[in-house]
Amino acid sequence: MSHEIELKLTLPQKSLAALRRHPLIADAPRDGRSCTLENTYFDTPELELRERRMAVRTRKAGARWLQTVKCAAESVGGLSSRPEWEQPYLNGCFDFSSIDREDVRSRLEALHPRLVPVFTTRFKRETCILTPRDGVKVLAMIDSGSIEANGRERPLCELELELVEGDPQELYALALQLAENLPLTPENVSKAERGYRLFSNHALRPAKARPSRLSAEQSPVDAFRIIGFDCLALWQANESGARESDDPEFIHQLRVALRRLRSALRLFGPALPTDFVTRWSDGLKDAADGLGAARDLDVMLAEVLSPVAESGLADDATQRLIAMAVDRRDREKAAAREQLLAASHGRQMLALAADLYALQSDALVKSANLTTFARLQLSQLRKRARRRFSAAADLHPDKLHELRVSLKRLRYGIEFLLPLLPEKATVRFANDIADIQETLGYLNDEAVARSRLKNWAGKDPELRSGAAFVAGWHAPRVARLRKSVLPALEPILWGKAPWRR
Repeated sequence: MSHEIELKLTLPQKSLAALRRHPLIADAPRDGRSCTLENTYFDTPELELRERRMAVRTRKAGARWLQTVKCAAESVGGLSSRPEWEQPYLNGCFDFSSIDREDVRSRLEALHPRLVPVFTTRFKRETCILTPRDGVKVLAMIDSGSIEANGRERPLCELELELVEGDPQELYALALQLAENLPLTPENVSKAERGYRLFSNHALRPAKARPSRLSAEQSPVDAFRIIGFDCLALWQANESGARESDDPEFIHQLRVALRRLRSALRLFGPALPTDFVTRWSDGLKDAADGLGAARDLDVMLAEVLSPVAESGLADDATQRLIAMAVDRRDREKAAAREQLLAASHGRQMLALAADLYALQSDALVKSANLTTFARLQLSQLRKRARRRFSAAADLHPDKLHELRVSLKRLRYGIEFLLPLLPEKATVRFANDIADIQETLGYLNDEAVARSRLKNWAGKDPELRSGAAFVAGWHAPRVARLRKSVLPALEPILWGKAPWRR
């Protein structure tokens, strides 16, 4: 058995020539000639190998045939490590007898009679050897071709950096050099998983945050690193979808990933290096702000304008405003997609992954009790929310928005730290916060839309009439919620906190 450590990066097909011309690649010695690889992946009709996160494939390279077995890999920031067994594939028959993990071998031998071809990858591979310093050796493999399944086809274009000798951080250092002027993006999804999606004809779906994986034995820095990589994976997954799909939920979940990262930086800030917190707080804010206009217009259409249109009461002026919103939203989405295709986003993800990987605890932080740290930090977040609550007593929209932001940070903190807290009471508390947050979100969306529509209308009397109609349609609900939202929140913020002893 070998253990493969690699960093997978994707790039547009049109950037291949620039990648080959890059000095790191162009000046590196070649590892043999370029070759065309044809890989066929096998599974049972019920896809039992996929369910167990295993892969069996055959590879034809020239006249040579190989059989490869891979098991589940944990991929973070594009960097993955997985057990792999490779041997000659002879006489068109699988042979699993040499696999030295009994659980893997017995499972494959039991499924062997039912293995059938599922999908194929065909690509040209060019391999060069990178030796940036003594003791470091990396294979850089450029793969360009396609994935085929059930008559469907998807392009494949990626760069894999495979560690032969040295520390895994060297892979990030090389990737960052290449990404300085190439649109490289770290990729957590394997060729096999993309093949399965194509075989099943499953469209890429927006990814949502997964449950926290923290445990009380971890230090605050180790806990932050886990949360950081989970948020980065959410960012990566939704960025891929946003580049390919018009579904607005991709950009929404991408921005959620960036907000969660910034909230985690604030939450764990006392345990992290100051320069790390400052650098990434600013960088992640810029990344989120660049995508904000498209998301804001989607929200305005969905939450403010569409209910008016669906009521059947919208007049011609209101319909004109809705058409203006759709046009501006579409233009902002096109601009957002261009931004996502820019080299800077992939480089930023790689830099964050490298920094997370290298993050170290000092002796004092390493010995800190994570559960105690969690209770202290959540108490501070609740105090901040209480101050925002008091400041919002006049119900000014800006103050209510600031209160909403503080509640969101408190809820994210609870979600991050939930494994350390009493589950039932904490989940109930978080759900109560989420309900209030949703109400404040609607009030903010309506206020922002009202201001935006007024600006769009300008001095046009017809459009001003349409903007007034939209505001009037929402006015009864706005008045009711403004009156009730703070009284509903008060007992939550001043009641017993579930994380207190």
